[in-house]
Amino acid sequence: MKAVVLEKRGKDGIRIGEFPDPKRPAGNAIMRVRAAALNHVDLYMRDNGKGITHELPMVLGLDAAGEIVEADADSGLKPGMRVMAYPCDFCGECDFCLAGEQPFCRKIKILGEQRHGTYAHYLSMKAHCFVPIPDALDDRQAAALSTAHLTAWRQVFGKSPVTPGETAVVVGVGGGVAFATLQLAKLAGARVIVTSSSDEKLAKAKEHGADEVINYRRESVPKRVLELTGGRGAEVVYDNVGQATWDDTLRSVGKGGRVIVVGATTGGHPPADLQRLFVRQIAVYGSTTGNMREYRDLLRVAGQGKLKPVIDSVYPLDKAHDALARLEKGEQIGKIVIDIP
Repeated sequence: MKAVVLEKRGKDGIRIGEFPDPKRPAGNAIMRVRAAALNHVDLYMRDNGKGITHELPMVLGLDAAGEIVEADADSGLKPGMRVMAYPCDFCGECDFCLAGEQPFCRKIKILGEQRHGTYAHYLSMKAHCFVPIPDALDDRQAAALSTAHLTAWRQVFGKSPVTPGETAVVVGVGGGVAFATLQLAKLAGARVIVTSSSDEKLAKAKEHGADEVINYRRESVPKRVLELTGGRGAEVVYDNVGQATWDDTLRSVGKGGRVIVVGATTGGHPPADLQRLFVRQIAVYGSTTGNMREYRDLLRVAGQGKLKPVIDSVYPLDKAHDALARLEKGEQIGKIVIDIP
């Protein structure tokens, strides 16, 4: 099969070419991948990969949509069935899996990080990791929906769900998770303020329901948030940027509010500002991929036509280097998708 393979660190360490077809042990199914979507972890794996247990060479990619080509007879999957891949291969037997918290599986292997991923013609995973695609979504939309919207779903509806009428700030709107958070927070009935340095991204966010937009190159985010909230600050701030925005994030959230952290693309070691945290009684929650129940809830809402991912651009598999370059520049609005014919 053809695949995007990380053979060594750096841009010249990615090869697009032939790679062995995956095997199908008992309990696994094989998907013919038709579309995949990029995530920032692709760049991290390419350039660093520190802290993630893995071996090279490795096929990159976290999201996939396509159809089943081979599965056990009792798996519930049949050849030709359109499916999406849950982004983590989980055991289904440990205490966390049995409790329905698959992201904490003791034997978890994340696609494109700890095992071969989705930028290839074929993907082999445990059969319980594949979920039918709603008829309302095509393959590109399904691939774009997967990890970004599942991550956003958990932070919007998870440990500390946003409630109707609350003000939520989405930091750095433009990428897939941030746009998904905007969409889902609006579905939850929140008033949503978004930030970006790009007027184009802010205009796109307005089209998708943002109530207020802030260009942080031209104005102070905390000052403007306070103006827009009558001096109270936001009830919740969603930050996947990290170090570069942390100070603004803490100054934008109101007394008794909360910060949801889902990424740290600019670094993971900002000043803690502990005095502000305890004086204003701000709660900080970490959040990542949702569980299978949340995945199915997300797909149910998408299947009802209430949610469609924003797709920035589409590249063929042979142009994966160009797709990664666009992601690295940070120019995208929504998800970058790879077609795999």
